Amino acid sequence: MSFTPIEQAPARLNRSELAVPGSNYRFLEKATEAPADVIFLDLEDAVAPDDKEQARKNIISALNDLDWGNKTISVRINGLDTHYMYRDVVDIIEQAGERLDLMMIPKVGTAADIYAVDMLVTQCEQAVGRKKRIGFEMIIETALGMANVDEIAGASTRNESLHFGVADYAASTRAMTTNIGGPNPNYGVLTDDEGSGNREFHWGDMWHYAIARMVVAARAHGLRPVDGPFGDIEDTEGYKAQALRAAVLGCEGKWAIHPSQLKLANELFAPSEKDVERANKILAAMEQAQKEGRGAVTLDGRLIDIASIKQAENLVNKAKQISDAG
Repeated sequence: MSFTPIEQAPARLNRSELAVPGSNYRFLEKATEAPADVIFLDLEDAVAPDDKEQARKNIISALNDLDWGNKTISVRINGLDTHYMYRDVVDIIEQAGERLDLMMIPKVGTAADIYAVDMLVTQCEQAVGRKKRIGFEMIIETALGMANVDEIAGASTRNESLHFGVADYAASTRAMTTNIGGPNPNYGVLTDDEGSGNREFHWGDMWHYAIARMVVAARAHGLRPVDGPFGDIEDTEGYKAQALRAAVLGCEGKWAIHPSQLKLANELFAPSEKDVERANKILAAMEQAQKEGRGAVTLDGRLIDIASIKQAENLVNKAKQISDAG
């Protein structure tokens, strides 16, 4: 391990993250019963300009009056390039009590963006004597943000997670797509002609680099990487495929822009019973190996060593975290 330690963000379940527009109070009420690990109450893209002020009031009322149980609650504020942002931060901290856990910062471009929000949040917390410190979720959804993702990830001790905002990222990079997530039929490879005259076309994942890059930055700074929205609500299999690709790359969870996607996210980002069983076998085998002075053994025909312990512990700890949450 490097001599430089990685301080981990607070451990929170983040398998599913439900987006709820602040402009619709009925949606806010219904969200209290949703099986989501994290809920973000939205003041940004899901709210029209004329509704911003009322949405802010709705969210303040919802944080004060509704029972959110043990869910993690976040508010997505408006961007730093708008005149709504400062009032989002000030009014919510001053008026919404202690229930808020996180603030989600959209379209983060530089570390200075995080510094600016951190300064404002810190002043507001001190002014009202807030006891619970607000953490930050940051959406990487522009070319500038991806170019500066490492500096952004390390910009504040409030930082907890990085999220991939696929739609705005596509617009920022001028990608040839109008979909919100998922594959594109034009992004693939053509196999060589081996003499039969047939060449096969295999689709690829056009978001592979972006998600992998974000995951590396997040993990290097002890943050949770989370995949963003999948726009086709009726395409269950497409959502599953995108979620699994993100999970394999290291993401801890995925957004749900509709309640129907929550069950999928919770299942896909949880270790299976088979995986947990094997992880426990690895830990037992390595414990025995260490007692015998060995650094590696074979288990079910496969080599396992000290590095395998950390992989197994990650799965076992995640299963326990899910079990403890009920």
